[in-house]
Amino acid sequence: MDLLDLRNKIDNLDDQLLQLLNERMQYVKAVGELKRSQKTIIYRPEREKQILDRLNKQNDGLLTPSAIEAIFLEIFAVSRNLELPERIAYLGPEGSFTHQAAESRFGGMSEYLVLPTIHSIFESVETGRARFGVVPIENNQEGVVGETVDLLREKELHIAAEVYLSIHFAFASQSDSLTQIRRIYSKDIAFRQCSKFLREYFEDQGVEMIPVESTSKAAKLAFSEPDSAAICSHIAARQYWVPVLFDNIGNSDQNRTRFLIISKNFTNQKSQHDKTTVIANLPNTNRPGVLFDFLKDFYDRDINLTKIESRPLRQGSSFRYWFLIEFEGHYEDALVKEILGKYGSHLKVLGSYVRTA
Repeated sequence: MDLLDLRNKIDNLDDQLLQLLNERMQYVKAVGELKRSQKTIIYRPEREKQILDRLNKQNDGLLTPSAIEAIFLEIFAVSRNLELPERIAYLGPEGSFTHQAAESRFGGMSEYLVLPTIHSIFESVETGRARFGVVPIENNQEGVVGETVDLLREKELHIAAEVYLSIHFAFASQSDSLTQIRRIYSKDIAFRQCSKFLREYFEDQGVEMIPVESTSKAAKLAFSEPDSAAICSHIAARQYWVPVLFDNIGNSDQNRTRFLIISKNFTNQKSQHDKTTVIANLPNTNRPGVLFDFLKDFYDRDINLTKIESRPLRQGSSFRYWFLIEFEGHYEDALVKEILGKYGSHLKVLGSYVRTA
């Protein structure tokens, strides 16, 4: 079989894929009409996970689980836009890692609202200007994003889903040689997380490290200045047409950021792989053992806690705290209901959603 024969076979398969995708969209359209008539939610992360799990179980070909996920998440995104176009707000600028996280779940065809602050994203979702918002909540190298955690307590919004994104910094420049580079642009945090690469290639070279407000801005500057470079995301380098000279230059190849998809009046149906996030304003926090008693309720019911984050109440002159608690399970589970009933108004459920890590 020669090259032409192989290409013809691929073309024939592409024709079949197109026909099958159009057939799928006909059913998607019918589902969308049914959901609109019943006023139900279009975005169902737990349903998408069920589909991916089913496909991975029956897969015996060359496609890896990550490849299957990448292909079908884009199909899901196209399907949702056919069912009901929805606007998604994310922390800008364009080309940021939050942009990348948003596109990984909502695809390239969605209508996006690029906003400058985390607070503005919460506000846009709260006022209905955006159906969903994508915000960072923690990085495994730098820790929690305090503004996001505080706003989860202050605003009456819910967590619809979580997204884990591997943070891979690229070194991008239009210069053909590293000796031509005189300036490197990036965010302070990116310089810290890529310090080993910078020491290895640019120590004692007299290259100026210039911090800017975003890695997207760094890519834009690297495009306009021939003797400069940027430490940025792949999506930013692609957006500004800056060639990537080195890939994955971070100090750790395990650098990951967790993002939340927030929405108003959103609930997920139960799956077999759920996580729940609550805000705990415990009574009498100055009494010894209050937090211990609360956590023991989870231990006694064999509920696995995955995160505990304390935040200051900022009331009065005393040092008092509230807690962001995350645990495995759904708020409709019988054992979880026991805890929610016991503490009543002292607990605020932010949402139960599919656990992705």
